Amino acid sequence: MADTRETDLLAGVPDGLYIGGSWRPATGGRTLAVTDPSTGTTIKEIADASVEDGVAALDAACEAYGSWSRTSARRRAEVLRRAFDLLAERKEDFALLMTIEMGKPLAESAGEVAYGGEFLRWFSEEAAHVQGRYGANPEGTGRMIVTQHPVGPCFLITPWNFPLAMATRKIAPALAAGCTMVVKPASQTPLTTSLFVQLLADAGVPAGVVNVVNTTRSGPVSEAIIRDPRLRKLSFTGSTEVGQKLLEQASAGVLRTSMELGGNAPFVVFEDADLDKAVDGAVTAKFRNIGEACTAANRFIVHTSVAEEFARRVTERVQAFRAGRGTEEGVTIGPLIDERAVEKADELVRDAVAHGATLRVGGERLERAGTFYAATVLSDVAPGSQILREEIFGPVLAIVTFTDEDEAVRIANDTEFGLVSYVYTRDLARGQRMIERLETGMMGLNVGVVSNPAAPFGGWKLSGLGREGGAEGIHEYLQTKYTLTSDPFA
Repeated sequence: MADTRETDLLAGVPDGLYIGGSWRPATGGRTLAVTDPSTGTTIKEIADASVEDGVAALDAACEAYGSWSRTSARRRAEVLRRAFDLLAERKEDFALLMTIEMGKPLAESAGEVAYGGEFLRWFSEEAAHVQGRYGANPEGTGRMIVTQHPVGPCFLITPWNFPLAMATRKIAPALAAGCTMVVKPASQTPLTTSLFVQLLADAGVPAGVVNVVNTTRSGPVSEAIIRDPRLRKLSFTGSTEVGQKLLEQASAGVLRTSMELGGNAPFVVFEDADLDKAVDGAVTAKFRNIGEACTAANRFIVHTSVAEEFARRVTERVQAFRAGRGTEEGVTIGPLIDERAVEKADELVRDAVAHGATLRVGGERLERAGTFYAATVLSDVAPGSQILREEIFGPVLAIVTFTDEDEAVRIANDTEFGLVSYVYTRDLARGQRMIERLETGMMGLNVGVVSNPAAPFGGWKLSGLGREGGAEGIHEYLQTKYTLTSDPFA
């Protein structure tokens, strides 16, 4: 049963679509139910957008684009900075709301609020630092002027696992660049986005600049927006399969695209690693956000000489975890997002055990309300097991072994994905070699968390296109113009 604070917080979250600066019901009055995964109960009914609503949101973004794109960079920066300050003031409400609708422990939600807020601060500082260049052409017959301009109206599709941080990571650079947008949050966790968009309005974002459509009809609504010739940019975070379909749709309009897709992160522990640090990093890289993160370590590739000790230590740590509703004190593992996620985790564990893996702890659904799966450690995972090929997206740590560096690299790179990798070694030269040899867009060397708003986030291979965060992040929302003028001295 939710307490009074939760009830009051949920009551204050808008239940409509945000289009043109106003909250409104969906066409036809259709609604979707938002569920607390820790109890399986509905916590709020909100508007469920139709295709017509999606087009109306794009209409509003297009109408607002002219004014917002001409707004000074300083003004855009000040709005983002106010949003950062407001989020800091309301951090407890946002943390609690994320825990209620997504399930992560409250301490992790608080960490996401801090992380998400930093995108607002970072891009408030980047807004005024967009640069061009001016100079004579090599022939000396004219002057070249290179300028940057907002790309235009954008469609931003955010996932359910980090409902605030993924919204700020897309919205903040778009606002800083002078773009307007339609945001489509995941239907499992739309409430955080609604509350955040209200905060943006309070911070001074003009009507129509940011529009939000919640929908259970993602395919038709998204396709109608993507195929509209007025749209110029698509940014998506989610599965590779969905991303590939969206890229096909975006190709007709030759849209600028940013795709943050699936992962299969290797976590390599060499024989000379500091095992205390490696175990700490493993627990963070695997079990943060209940393992429901594209950056979560998926395959623990451990040298044979330390594999048993590593497995013993991580098992001890996992045995001390406490599962429960994220608002409860001392909880370290919350529920998975839905029943399908539980079934997938269990299927991967059973397949690994059938192939000869040793189940050290967990490996079962927890018998309680909600969608809980026990934190699990598997060792001696055999080649060919599904768990080595597929993204787990759950609290399951799977260990395989290697004997030399070349074998470790081969196992780590044996995947179609290339988002992030983790390496633990005391050997500086080996660490440098791994930077060169591992086929991932990001790498943690003796650290278990790599995400930072000041750094470019993104992957290689089927893990995506483009970068979010860092100096690169705002350029995803800018387009370059080159102008040649005549020689002013001729």
